[in-house]
Amino acid sequence: MSRAHHELDVPVDGGMLHVGVSEADTPDAPTALLIHGVTSSHLAWPFVADRLPHLRLVAPDLRGRGRSNTLAGPAGMVAHAADMVAVLDALDIDRVVVVGHSMGAFVSVVLADRYPDRVASLVLVDGGLPLDVPPGLDPDTAIRLVLGPTAERLGMRFASTDEYLDFWRAHPAFRTAWTSQLEAYLAYDLVDDGQGALRPATAYATVVDDTVDMNTGTAVPDALARMRHPARLFTVPRGLQDEPPGLYAPAYLDRLLADNPALAHRRIEGFNHYTIVMSPDGAQAIAPEIAAAVSAAPPRSGS
Repeated sequence: MSRAHHELDVPVDGGMLHVGVSEADTPDAPTALLIHGVTSSHLAWPFVADRLPHLRLVAPDLRGRGRSNTLAGPAGMVAHAADMVAVLDALDIDRVVVVGHSMGAFVSVVLADRYPDRVASLVLVDGGLPLDVPPGLDPDTAIRLVLGPTAERLGMRFASTDEYLDFWRAHPAFRTAWTSQLEAYLAYDLVDDGQGALRPATAYATVVDDTVDMNTGTAVPDALARMRHPARLFTVPRGLQDEPPGLYAPAYLDRLLADNPALAHRRIEGFNHYTIVMSPDGAQAIAPEIAAAVSAAPPRSGS
C-alpha cells in the first residue's frame, strides 16, 4: 500500500531530531506517535503503517539512532520524552496516542508521566515494564545480558550493504519473516564510519545511557507508580533471538502486572520481539490494537 510519506528535522537539545511522517488517506485524521526500540529507527514502522491508512503516523529516529545519531549530549528516558514533546510541538499536535515498542515503550511511559496533557493513552509493545535484570551489574554487562548479539553488532564494520544484509539473514528472529521492507529498514541503519566501511548508526554510548537508565534509573518506576493514562501492554512469547520465553517470562510478568494494575495486558502468540512490529503478520496482529486505542482515546477534559 502506498501512502504519502515525508521527513523533517526538528530542533531539540543538542541538535536536530529526524522524524518520519506517514500521512493518512483522509484529511483531519487522528494521529499516533510511534516510538521505536533501543537500536532501531523510524523505519521499524512501515509494516504497521501499511495497515493503518486512516491514521497519521509520526515516527522519530530517537537521539543516537538513524539520522538522529549525531545528536550531542546524554540520552535517557527523560531526554527522549522531551524530544518527543519537541516533535509534537513542531507538528502542532496537541495530544496523541503513543505507541512504543521495546525501549520505545519505556520512553512512552515516561513521556506520559512527565507531560500528561500531551498523551491520550499508551500502547506498549513488548516493553515498558522493568526487565528481569540482576541489580548491580556494570553497564557493559547489563547491555550484553539484555541485548546480547544486538550490542555486539554496534561495534562491527561492514564492507557493503549486501554484507550487512547477509549478516541479518542469518539472524534467527527473521528466518521466516524476510521482506523487502525489512531490507530497507536494515539498509537505512548503515552510515559511513569515516574509514571506508559502514557501521550501524546507533551510538553505543547512547545505548549505555539508555540501558542504565531503564534498569537502574528512577524515571520509569516513578512513572509506572503514577500512571494515570489508559494503557495497553502487549507481550510476545519469544525474545530478540527468537528464544522463549521472551523479554517477560510468564511468572515474572504476572508479578509485574500485579504491581501495575492500571495496565491492561494481552499476550500475542506466534511472534518474537522483532516480528511483532517488523513483519507483515505481526503488524496485522498489532495494528488493530493501535486503531482501537485511537478510537477509544478519551476526549480532553472540558471538550
